[in-house]
Amino acid sequence: MIKKIDIQQEMYSQILGKELFEQAKSYTYAYMDGVHERNVFPNDEAIKNLVVFDEPFPAMSINPTELLRMLHEYGSPATVTQTGGRYFGFVTGSSVPSALAAKWLSDVWDQNTALYVMSPISSQLEATCEKWLVDLLGLPAGTGAGFVTGSSTANLCGLAAGRNELLNRQGWDVNVDGLFDAPKLRVVLGGQAHATIFKALALLGLGKSRVEIVPTDNQGRMIVDEMPESCLVITQAGNVNTGAFDPIDEICDLARRVNAWVHVDGAFGLWAAGSRTKKILTQGIDKADSWAVDAHKTLNAPYDSGIILCKHSEILVAAMQATAAYIPHGEQRDGMHYTPEMSRRGRVVELWATLKFLGKDGVEELVDRLCDHAKRFAENLRAEGFRILNDVVFNQVLVACDSPEHTKVTLENIQKSGECWCGGSVWNGEPVIRISVCSWATTVADVERSVAAFVNARDRAIFP
Repeated sequence: MIKKIDIQQEMYSQILGKELFEQAKSYTYAYMDGVHERNVFPNDEAIKNLVVFDEPFPAMSINPTELLRMLHEYGSPATVTQTGGRYFGFVTGSSVPSALAAKWLSDVWDQNTALYVMSPISSQLEATCEKWLVDLLGLPAGTGAGFVTGSSTANLCGLAAGRNELLNRQGWDVNVDGLFDAPKLRVVLGGQAHATIFKALALLGLGKSRVEIVPTDNQGRMIVDEMPESCLVITQAGNVNTGAFDPIDEICDLARRVNAWVHVDGAFGLWAAGSRTKKILTQGIDKADSWAVDAHKTLNAPYDSGIILCKHSEILVAAMQATAAYIPHGEQRDGMHYTPEMSRRGRVVELWATLKFLGKDGVEELVDRLCDHAKRFAENLRAEGFRILNDVVFNQVLVACDSPEHTKVTLENIQKSGECWCGGSVWNGEPVIRISVCSWATTVADVERSVAAFVNARDRAIFP
């Protein structure tokens, strides 16, 4: 007869014995030791071996050392090496070691950060990070911050606050009356707005048919000569293809005259405000009403670190409102009032660790280094005969070969090589290779090695 396992007793013994965690630590260190020399994208064998995870749901508990072994043996080789220095896809940063170590500790804390009474440490760190971010980015005093999953959710929150406030100015309370029969709201954005903006607007009941698209220049910047009365305006601090910034200062001045709400989608570009040489790109952001930014991108905090900032924190709180008899409210910060979620993990610990480690000088150095690498990429690739299609003003580079077909095959060869990884896009109707320099781990040697991979991939390209 099979002996049943007392699961609770087994788990307590593992925690007290710590062998399981020592095993995980050894696997983690092994991964770290080889991460800079392994293929950036997993090879065919590693992908094929993932079939080991395609199994029926186990009937009984197993020894956890076995599941960790499976993850290390079959999972580690099938990861994309985003923590190395040669991953340039999707504006994806790495994680600075101090933040990653803090994440390990906070995972053990396992805090629910909805309320102060649930996690005083998280409440304090949120208040501290809010203060630091306002200082770093040069935002108005009194700006409130909500710590969410990513810039998609941050944009959703900022646009919700703007929608509600604009309707409230017309005597309509969305929280009470909903959106049916609400006054019409005009939404203005550039033709190069990110897809997450349209997604957020749709979720908020502001579909594409009511969006007014403003023309953009050849770098993707909005061209704004006038603005409709009392509208929701969405600007971009960092075009996802070119890295270009909308003329935020000019837009905000126009918005003030017509009582508009300005939201800045600054997922990766808003961090330019932390650099003395790059902050000119964000001139006028302090005049906006809300801002979305992702600390995992340029700042290199771990994933799940989006931030919504709102000039009037009470407007953000009103948009995220949630009350119930069982929810106690105190004088200290209750994080759930600034976000859509109630139960939330302690993601702010990693953000605090990133900001604390870097400091203002470190943020500036990191931003400048990423931008310098992007310029080096562009210069070296141009010298090798590639076409650079954008003005490299931040950390994005758009690359093309002699023909669209040559560009497509070259990109495929780059992605298969394992030397580096870049994504593709379409710019002005032409397929392009998109380089996003976002990782603290990237070195000059990584750039040079990746340029060589580009040249090799182009020279091996065979197409009709």
